[in-house]
Amino acid sequence: MMTELSLNVLDIVENSVSAKASFISISIEANTEADTILIEINDNGCGMASEQLKKVTDPFFTTRTTRNVGLGVPFFKQSAEMTGGSFSINSEVGKGTEIKAVYVLSSIDRFPLGNICLTIHQLILMHQECDFLYRYCYDDKEFTLDTREFRAILGGILFDTPDVSAYIKSYLADNTDEVNAGKPVI
Repeated sequence: MMTELSLNVLDIVENSVSAKASFISISIEANTEADTILIEINDNGCGMASEQLKKVTDPFFTTRTTRNVGLGVPFFKQSAEMTGGSFSINSEVGKGTEIKAVYVLSSIDRFPLGNICLTIHQLILMHQECDFLYRYCYDDKEFTLDTREFRAILGGILFDTPDVSAYIKSYLADNTDEVNAGKPVI
C-alpha cells in the first residue's frame, strides 16, 4: 500500500506513459462540503480491451513481463474504497483510459495527498514526450498547469532546463499555496 495519494498518482500516470499516451490529464479536487477528494486521471494511450479491463483491479494480473503482479491500480482502488469512497476505470482500445478515485476527506483511513507538486513536477520532467494538463481544486479555488501552453511559450526549450524546471516547480508550489490558503492540508 502506498502511504501518500501522490504516489498512487505517480504509479497510474506511469501506466499511462507505458500505454503510449501523448496527453495525460490529472485532476485533484477537494470538496469540504461534500467531504470528498476526487482524483481523476485520463489519457489518450492505447486503452484496454474489455477482458483486460475486467482483470486490471486484480493484484495478480499485469501486462508487464518484468514481474508477476500489478499493484498500482488495485492499491489505488483499495485506498479509495477503504475510506468509504469509490473507484471506477473505463477504457477503450485506441482511445485511452479514465480512472476516478473518490476518497472520503474526513476518513481516518485516508492517506494524505503528500507532495503532489513534486510528483507533477517530476512527471513533467521525466516524460517530456507527453503533454500534461494538471488541475488542482480546493472548494471554490483552483488552478491549472498545461504543458501545451508552456511549450508554445518556450519554443524548443526543454522542461528540464534548470531555469524552466525551477519555474515549473515554483508555479506549482505558489499556485497550490494560493488555492490552499487558510484551509486544512489534504
